[in-house]
Amino acid sequence: MKKQLCLLLIFLLLLPTGLANAEPVNVNSVKAAFVRDGFLWTKINGKEEKITKEPGKYDYPPQWSPDGKWIAYQVEAKKKLNLSMEAQTEIWVYNLEMKQHKQITLDGNNPRWSPVENILAFKSGGVLNVSNLENFYNIALGVGDYNWYPDGRSFITASSASLRPDGWTNPVLFQIGLEKDLSKITSLTKNVKKLFTIPSELKKGNISLLAIDVNKFQFSSDGKWISFVVSPTASWSMDSDFVCVISSDGQNFEVIDDMNGDSIVKWAFHKNRLGYIAGGGRIVFGFKDKDMKVTELPAFKSINLTPPKFAELGFAWLDDHSLVVSRVKESEWSNDAKKRPDPSLFLIKIGEQKQKQITHPPKDYGDYDPIYISSAKKLTWLRFTDLVDLQRDLWIADQNGENAKLWIKNVGGYDFYEEKLP
Repeated sequence: MKKQLCLLLIFLLLLPTGLANAEPVNVNSVKAAFVRDGFLWTKINGKEEKITKEPGKYDYPPQWSPDGKWIAYQVEAKKKLNLSMEAQTEIWVYNLEMKQHKQITLDGNNPRWSPVENILAFKSGGVLNVSNLENFYNIALGVGDYNWYPDGRSFITASSASLRPDGWTNPVLFQIGLEKDLSKITSLTKNVKKLFTIPSELKKGNISLLAIDVNKFQFSSDGKWISFVVSPTASWSMDSDFVCVISSDGQNFEVIDDMNGDSIVKWAFHKNRLGYIAGGGRIVFGFKDKDMKVTELPAFKSINLTPPKFAELGFAWLDDHSLVVSRVKESEWSNDAKKRPDPSLFLIKIGEQKQKQITHPPKDYGDYDPIYISSAKKLTWLRFTDLVDLQRDLWIADQNGENAKLWIKNVGGYDFYEEKLP
């Protein structure tokens, strides 16, 4: 009997790690909202449902409310309020229980749910507004990009620099408080606090940049640091931006690295580790000089995780020590799509030399935009044939790439809601 137990133990220890840890793909705990062919759809408990009756233009992905009962979306208006307007977008919400749509505003953009309750913020021109889904209220004027603080009681935002006869002004960061009773808001300046004035010219190494716009605000897991991207004038912003951080009290500001306008910045789940793809220059200038980097705060110690002769197109954190990247071999840009490199997903573990390829797309297909769904422990990504291809399929697998399968065909923008685990 002891001999049989020993043999069984040895057999289990010799099992391949991937096989021993493999789990069947079960995504019933994950809800998806997505755009397909100009309509909004959901996928819940494995069932797809079209939730809009008329086609529309959705330039931004739908967004789930914190409790998973509402979906907010921005759609191009079919009838403009003013014919002279270049663009007009409406903001709507959809209630999944009642299966009803409700318009929040006729002219708004950049909607964002509070992280803690069903309060929706959005912009209209330079005005920041919030809605309790019954009424909306003006909060502040002259607002650029913005994000909620983790507690849902205030916003981080910035005013862009403006050109005057004596040169450019400085962009300024602000914290905007939110009244608990929205109906008692009487002033649009009372709760505004200047947080930091960004220098008009930023430098990192031998690269300098004229600071004009600020966007992509994100908070570290402990709320002590805020990352954001500083951009120059619009004509330069796709070529070279700076990823920066500031302490939440506004006392410590640091330029981290240069990047291009399409690059991604994400914090780790629990540690103050900031991941980003460094390197200026648009992809049309070549698939090169795009490195996966991680900077640890407050030490500001950075590491490069990309091996020579490779370039990264996207990434996702799996945990505080592991990432998945969408990677290609370095190459020049080609106008012939078949001559461009197609990315695969690679697993990186910080501190380990070996990096493992975990997806192998068929010829002429690439795997892009990895997103990790932590509560389900599933990895998702888009698979398609070319960067300009509109036919994109959403795939899902275990976090090590095993048990991969096609999950949703032909998706545009999309968002996940993860059921809270007991």
